[in-house]
Amino acid sequence: MDKRIDLIIENLKEVYDPEIPVNVYDLGLIYNVDVDEDNHANIIMTLTAPGCPVVDILVDDITQAAQSVDTIINVNVELTFEPPW
Repeated sequence: MDKRIDLIIENLKEVYDPEIPVNVYDLGLIYNVDVDEDNHANIIMTLTAPGCPVVDILVDDITQAAQSVDTIINVNVELTFEPPW
């Protein structure tokens, strides 16, 4: 696996859902982490519920976690509800 992806995942394990004392990665909210050749990270994730009141906070925290990897230039976080819970 790409070292940049490993570092992003390591950082994502420090982002916790505020309603559940489990990090977003181990909780299964992160479906995919990819980094392209231009050091742009793309993260596909879901939420514990479609009406999650902390969606903006979670997306910001996830973006910051990925951006804290030295080589990452840009982060795109895409929310999906497929497959449905």
